[in-house]
Amino acid sequence: MRRDTMKKQQAKVKKTSTRSAKGPKPPAPARKSKAAAPNRAKAIPKAEGTNPQRVHAILQKLDEAYPNATCALVHDTPFELLIATILSAQCTDERVNQVTKTLFEKYRTPKDFAYANPAELEKEIRPTGFFRNKTKSIMGASKKIVEQFGGEVPRTMEDLLTLPGVARKTANVVLGTSYGIAVGVVVDTHVTRLSNRLDLSRNTDPKKIEQDLMQVIPRDKWILFSHQIIWHGRKVCVARKPKCAECNLEALCYSKDKTV
Repeated sequence: MRRDTMKKQQAKVKKTSTRSAKGPKPPAPARKSKAAAPNRAKAIPKAEGTNPQRVHAILQKLDEAYPNATCALVHDTPFELLIATILSAQCTDERVNQVTKTLFEKYRTPKDFAYANPAELEKEIRPTGFFRNKTKSIMGASKKIVEQFGGEVPRTMEDLLTLPGVARKTANVVLGTSYGIAVGVVVDTHVTRLSNRLDLSRNTDPKKIEQDLMQVIPRDKWILFSHQIIWHGRKVCVARKPKCAECNLEALCYSKDKTV
């Protein structure tokens, strides 16, 4: 009995010494927490409809349908177009034209708007919506034009963007329509919607859509393309129910909600 006990004790000592020689058992690797993984924004895939041949075909069809498309806002001067474009935010061009018909008879120069009675101007442009903010923008832009630009609407994107109430869309409208200067592409609600339907851009942000279009549309078409797309969005490719049967772009369009 004693010999068996001694053998067992010797075996335990030997096993313990072997473990000591090898060192302590390394800890198990920590599991990676899913929550700790960095959140990476999914990259928007590049539009597949930007093949040069397809883009050229789209431009040809737009030329056939709207060869003389131009801005629908009624104006006689670059300044009137600037004011009308500011008023057109969240408002139809038809409503703006109704308002400016009498507005431009009363306020004829930037100085007239710059030093107008704010309360009166608010009442006069109220039908266009957001009349308080638009009044501030119109008066602020007019005052800056009078005091810093000699009463003339600037001819550069950089200067136009310094005017209150003026972003790239408004600046592109004025530069393209009044001065024939192609600095960018006008991106309004129609251009946003149709650029996505035609798969020319898959972005939703107007600035990113503009950059996408500037890469695939020839520069000499930037101004006309904007007008053509806007007219097409109003007359044929309407938001609620596109008139696909009447659309000359139907064969080039593979939008999923086509009505034909």
